[in-house]
Amino acid sequence: MSQDTIELLRQRLAALQPQSLDIEDESHRHAGHAGAKGGGGHYVLTIVAEAFAGKNTMARHRLVYDAAGDLMRGRIHALVIRALTPDEV
Repeated sequence: MSQDTIELLRQRLAALQPQSLDIEDESHRHAGHAGAKGGGGHYVLTIVAEAFAGKNTMARHRLVYDAAGDLMRGRIHALVIRALTPDEV
């Protein structure tokens, strides 16, 4: 399910027109964790997009969560987000 979740997340984040996007599955590092038992994965996301320009960290994360939608209520238990503009890379 991990690769399926990563692909679904990539598809949804495409709405932000990222210049670069990296998603790492760290679920194996959380084996035995309550969220892992429920099937939700742990991921680390680095995304670079012009859509984040002029927005603070919370607003950037909200854009990512909005794009991820229902994945955050099941397939994804935890998501570490590094959201940057092209100027910040």
